[in-house]
Amino acid sequence: MRGKIKTKKQDLFPDPKYNSVFVAKFINQVLRRGKKSKAQKIVYSAFEIIKEKTKKDPEGVFDEAITNAGPSLEVRPKRIGGANYQIPMEVPRGRKVTLAMRWIVAAAKNRKDQSMDKALASEILDAYHKTGSVIKKREDLIRMAEANRAFAHYARM
Repeated sequence: MRGKIKTKKQDLFPDPKYNSVFVAKFINQVLRRGKKSKAQKIVYSAFEIIKEKTKKDPEGVFDEAITNAGPSLEVRPKRIGGANYQIPMEVPRGRKVTLAMRWIVAAAKNRKDQSMDKALASEILDAYHKTGSVIKKREDLIRMAEANRAFAHYARM
């Protein structure tokens, strides 16, 4: 099959506590084995920890962390004349947010020394302060895109 079949994106309902679609999307990223109430407890507990540590609105800290963690450039492979090139491309806003959330959850899962809610709070705070593994991953991706800037002209083909 050559072309992609476009499907309509489903509308996401906002979460019950913060009434935010971003937080609901983040809860769905944390979700495992269909246990949404458990994922909600983890995220809300992480937000409480953030509130205690920063004395700020946790939703605002979370939004800022997502903004800091989202990459502006990424590389996409493209086959041209029998060779694969890594072509740097700008990241659309929706994918930027999704990548940032996915990286924060993955980094929190890799922290074995603490519970998931504490690890999630730590990763969100690290992204908020522009430190940690998520920001390093973002910088590596942008650095790779900059290194492959010579192939940028293939993006318009």
